[in-house]
Amino acid sequence: MAKITERSPLAPERFPDLPVIRGVRFATAAAGVRYAGRTDVMLAQLAPGSVVAGVFTRSTTRAAPVLDCQRKIAMESDDGAAILVNSGNANAFTGRAGDESVTAVTEAVAAAMDLPSERVFTSSTGVIGERLPHARIVAKVEELTGALDEGGIADAAHAIMTTDTFPKGASAKVHVNGGDVTIAGIAKGSGMVAPDMATMLVYVFTDAAMRRDDLQSLVSAAADRTFNCITVDSDTSTSDTLLMGATGASGVEVTAEDTAFAGALEEVFRDLAHQVVKDGEGATKFVTVEVTGAESDDDARTHAMAIANSPLVKTAIAGEDPNWGRIVMAIGKSGAAADRDRLSIRFGDVPVAEHGWVAESYREEMGAAQMQKPEITIGVDLGLGEGRATVWTCDLTHGYIAINADYRS
Repeated sequence: MAKITERSPLAPERFPDLPVIRGVRFATAAAGVRYAGRTDVMLAQLAPGSVVAGVFTRSTTRAAPVLDCQRKIAMESDDGAAILVNSGNANAFTGRAGDESVTAVTEAVAAAMDLPSERVFTSSTGVIGERLPHARIVAKVEELTGALDEGGIADAAHAIMTTDTFPKGASAKVHVNGGDVTIAGIAKGSGMVAPDMATMLVYVFTDAAMRRDDLQSLVSAAADRTFNCITVDSDTSTSDTLLMGATGASGVEVTAEDTAFAGALEEVFRDLAHQVVKDGEGATKFVTVEVTGAESDDDARTHAMAIANSPLVKTAIAGEDPNWGRIVMAIGKSGAAADRDRLSIRFGDVPVAEHGWVAESYREEMGAAQMQKPEITIGVDLGLGEGRATVWTCDLTHGYIAINADYRS
């Protein structure tokens, strides 16, 4: 993988102080999956009684670990659970050997932790098309299980990184049904980022007591409004996985109808999703695209993603060029309903185009000033209806080419 030395200019100052989630413990190890001496394996243990939900990539070439997780995710059990993640190798497009690697790892973890193998979930991220050296991971299982620590989530965030320039974490606390519950999560993602689902790996935990179906409902809904609304390069990964565990350790019962918890969960998901975009390979600008006035929400989303994925729009932003004609182009090619003479565009709070023509008040220097900001909002109103959508993306720079041209070296 590309050797990243510079931290993204959009990175937070530091990794957040994530709260301990009772009922979850973490451990990490350096297994040498691809590079010697690099921490590249993470193990999370969930206490008995925990429930697990997830969403996954819809790629038709998804990796063996994804298929295995999808097969297991709806199974319910009073046993605990474990999640093992390796970086450096995606175990994707590896045929039967990929399945054999998943079996070897899950069975080793299950035996070491006295769990059914159906309660062990794995993820792999890194280079596609190379066999996973799973024996190196299996050899570290005993070390991992002996090092489990409820305070180890920050180390876990580092272990799952590939081309990321910083580890990603977020948390929230919420008062619901007479008690306090806590949510904390980590993510990795930098390139090959587009919806279906989030094009990343995400692991979120809560001490709320929940039914699995309720947790799945909340996870799916929150992911659709956050992780499925980001794009770095329009490419959907083979390995995307979001797993969430609820341990019940707080004793506070939560259902899918509890709006306070749902809001807090979406806040954590959105924070992590934004961090992934801010760590987009080579990114220097964080871009919010807001589309209103569409015939439907689906149309609004189609237009927003067309803008966010356009190389011409993204390179203009990288060059701080307020070339609003490229936004008009992206809208026109999206395939969703639009009327040239009703279209309005703004950069931040600056009207750029109104009713199909440049705004009378607009001056090029006004748009250029908006483009110089590290965080930019592009607003589009189609003037056709009530549909709306918001997506998040980044610019496209020479750094993206350099990172991906050097990815396997």
